[in-house]
Amino acid sequence: MNRYPLWKYAMLLVALLIGLIYSLPNVFGEAPAVQVSSGRATLKLDASVVAPIEKALAAASIKPDFVVFEGNSAKARFADTDTQIKAKDAISKALNPDPADPSYIVALNLLSRSPTWLTQLHALPMYLGLDLRGGVHFLMQVDMKTALTKKAESLTGDVRTLLRDKNIRHAGITRDGNTVDVRFKDQAVLNQARELLTTQVPDVQWTPLPEGAEFKLSGALKPAAAVAVQETALKQNITTLHNRVNELGTTEPVIQQQGLDRIVVQLPGVQDTARAKDIIGRTATLEMRMVDDSAEAAAAAVGSGPVPFGTERYVERGGAPLIVKRQVIITGDNLTDAQAGFDGQNQEPAVHLTVDAKGGRILKDVTRENVGKRMAILLFEKGKGEVITAPVIRSELGNKFQISGRMSTTEAADTALLLRAGSLAAPMEIIEERTIGPSLGAENIAKGINSVIFGFSAVALFMCLYYLLFGVFSSLALAFNLLLLVALLSMLGVTLTLPGIAAIALTLGMAIDANVLINERVREELRNGSAPQSAISAGYERAFATILDSNITTLIAGLALLAFGSGPVRGFAIVHCLGILTSMFSSVVFSRGLVNLWYGRQKKLKSVSIGQIWRPDGDTPKA
Repeated sequence: MNRYPLWKYAMLLVALLIGLIYSLPNVFGEAPAVQVSSGRATLKLDASVVAPIEKALAAASIKPDFVVFEGNSAKARFADTDTQIKAKDAISKALNPDPADPSYIVALNLLSRSPTWLTQLHALPMYLGLDLRGGVHFLMQVDMKTALTKKAESLTGDVRTLLRDKNIRHAGITRDGNTVDVRFKDQAVLNQARELLTTQVPDVQWTPLPEGAEFKLSGALKPAAAVAVQETALKQNITTLHNRVNELGTTEPVIQQQGLDRIVVQLPGVQDTARAKDIIGRTATLEMRMVDDSAEAAAAAVGSGPVPFGTERYVERGGAPLIVKRQVIITGDNLTDAQAGFDGQNQEPAVHLTVDAKGGRILKDVTRENVGKRMAILLFEKGKGEVITAPVIRSELGNKFQISGRMSTTEAADTALLLRAGSLAAPMEIIEERTIGPSLGAENIAKGINSVIFGFSAVALFMCLYYLLFGVFSSLALAFNLLLLVALLSMLGVTLTLPGIAAIALTLGMAIDANVLINERVREELRNGSAPQSAISAGYERAFATILDSNITTLIAGLALLAFGSGPVRGFAIVHCLGILTSMFSSVVFSRGLVNLWYGRQKKLKSVSIGQIWRPDGDTPKA
């Protein structure tokens, strides 16, 4: 009746081991570290950067715990923050001889102290939020007026090209704010232009207005189109920020929309505010230009002659100089998509590009006249440009084309990423900045852990005093629940914040409710005269329906918080929902396993240690 099969005990043992292994990394905490990442979009790091870092540290007589290359950055861990700061200065001087033009980003960070064997099992500590780990917080305002102005400028060029292609003569095209005005000499031509533009540019509301002896057609973005432009600009900025923040190697950065025109950026663990601002504030732009292949340009490239008039000298990814014409063919504003792939003819890695209608028309005209010549794609950051790639034009290009040659699969993917997220759709300004130091984060962690420990201790003490041995079983089930919850949060990579710790403390209080229901059901069965073994079985079975109902209703409330909440509310909801699931397993399955293990094999059980059984007639025997 009260015996578990062997497979159930094996299941509980496996769950216990998993809980111990994946909870253990949280005990070791984090250590100060220095992280080195690429300071230029065209510079890709690999494991070879570890050697100069170790050499710089050895020259400064600094001994790190280790130096390792992970992902896109190298990390060196140290024993204390004083050594961390000295190491950062030493590495910066060694890797960036010219501080005004740094090739590498050297930033302060935090790394786990977990042993190697735990890391190899992918047992990592929970990601900690800004309030627990420390870091930087930025609130950024997106300039939506500029986004609309850029759209109006683009529309002006599109309208001019459309009218020219259809041989519709106009008396001038001007832009007044976000409105495009087209003037005509007579009404018939205006009507013809209005019909064309209404069809070809549906996002604009075209309105004819009289203006003296001339006729004017005024176009303004429709309200829905203006909102779409603003939403697109905000989303593109968030995507670009994600790509830039990844260079800092921050675990679980928070980059999310706030309101209609603001973005919140939180970088837990990053203590170098200046470097963080430098990364997220980058203004990168893309340009396509023709390469000058004249004899004078070749001489200038090797340094034996002056740069020809109308050209500039840039550096290719491999370090070779390249002479590029000043005239810009198209910019990154015309690029709509860039994806890594393969050449359909020779299966070499390639980057497939898509540009808008305006860019397609320009490229078609330029490439038709320059087949066999090279076209350079440049990325500008902080006023300095570098050539990402300079492919040879094989044929006339249109809206969709590809660049290939001398690229690996990884380089093709990197180039596509740079082309997709090279620039911000609209300028941003930091309107709020906060820095939370690691000492304050450690204080918050200590307070949060103390609240959970004191809460657990108080609940366990009450249960042991009131329910005796059954209270001990309930307390062990509560500890098992806490272990599973921490392990689950670590395995899923959930970011823990102060509200999350509050949810853990709340989960402990709610989880014990199930055991109280079970214990009272067992007492009720004993009070009604049932045998101890029957009382235990009936108590668990009859309490389960009530436990399930109460937990489902609480889970529904938690899911509502998860669906509609954001920030701290969402963090609370995630821990709350996971805590409900673990509490049901521990309070019902694990606690009964302990009871069955202790009492299940006693055939002639006369009593159980479950405290006082209160009877209506006043007789209160002790079970």
